[in-house]
Amino acid sequence: MRPELLALYGGPDQIMTVTSGLASVLGVLLIFWNKIVALFFRVVKVFRGAPEPAAGQAPKNPPTS
Repeated sequence: MRPELLALYGGPDQIMTVTSGLASVLGVLLIFWNKIVALFFRVVKVFRGAPEPAAGQAPKNPPTS
C-alpha cells in the first residue's frame, strides 16, 4: 500500500466534526431564511432599479374618486 494514501484517510472522528459544523451553518441559514431572501431581493432591487412606466401607458389600476 502507498503511504501517501494514508493522508487522505478521514475517520469518523474527522468526518463527524465536519458534518456537524455544516449542519450548524445550515440550521442557522434556515432559521433566518426569510430575512436572507428579503435582503437578497432588496440588494437586487437596488442594482436593477425600479422599472419606469412607458410614456404612453396608463396605470393598471387608476385611482377611483
